[in-house]
Amino acid sequence: QVQLVESGGGLVQGGGSLRLSCAASGRTFSSYAMGWFRQAPGKEREFVAGISISGGSTYYTDSVKGRFTISRDNAKNTVYMQMNSLKPEDTAVYYCAVTLSYSSKRVPRDDYWGQGTQVTVSS
Repeated sequence: QVQLVESGGGLVQGGGSLRLSCAASGRTFSSYAMGWFRQAPGKEREFVAGISISGGSTYYTDSVKGRFTISRDNAKNTVYMQMNSLKPEDTAVYYCAVTLSYSSKRVPRDDYWGQGTQVTVSS
């Protein structure tokens, strides 16, 4: 079982940067692919970025390519997402989750989600 806790969200001006962190409990973190998702008000949850178990493979949705970078530190049981050049349309609650693979938006268990962290980008 893995428990996930996100942090690093906040209010930032357009063009600014934030770094999200997702700390995982449990010894098996390094056995899982991980992903970041986001959900804006009135919209469906969106798969934003994914990373493989080793960190060697990554996936990004088109709208964040070149601006967001996902990474992980298996020794610290943590996955990160560096977000640069933020835009107002990036405003959402951001969630990390265990995924079936780095390019898959499928989360195998309902309890493999974090609680979310709010990111608000002002114009």
